Amino acid sequence: MIERAPPLARTLDLRDGMRVWFHAMPEEIFEEIAEYALELMLVGDPALGVDGAHVFVAAADDLSALLASLRYQVSPEGQVWVSWQDGGAVDAEMVRKVALPLGYFDTKVCAVGPDWHGLKLVIRKDLR
Repeated sequence: MIERAPPLARTLDLRDGMRVWFHAMPEEIFEEIAEYALELMLVGDPALGVDGAHVFVAAADDLSALLASLRYQVSPEGQVWVSWQDGGAVDAEMVRKVALPLGYFDTKVCAVGPDWHGLKLVIRKDLR
């Protein structure tokens, strides 16, 4: 586990009562979020509507498909975190290249795990 000043759940802007969907999240990261004892509502299918999503991706094709579908499943004021591993095929620039044309705007980047990084996306204000 990474030593953090703020807990990971707070860094990821998670709040009590949020409806969230996690895709391919490593167990150790889920456990670290759970340690903060938030009352999150885990949703099994983002098509049911969510306030936030966090997707872990290794390939550009996965990234494109996930962000395109989440664009209309996440609430207009919601957030989508995209995480990728060090040295993988996906990086921050690739996430931006896919996300910006879909109407997302990136607002924050952080370490999510020992070898995972994350970029927070929100829907541009003019599209809400």
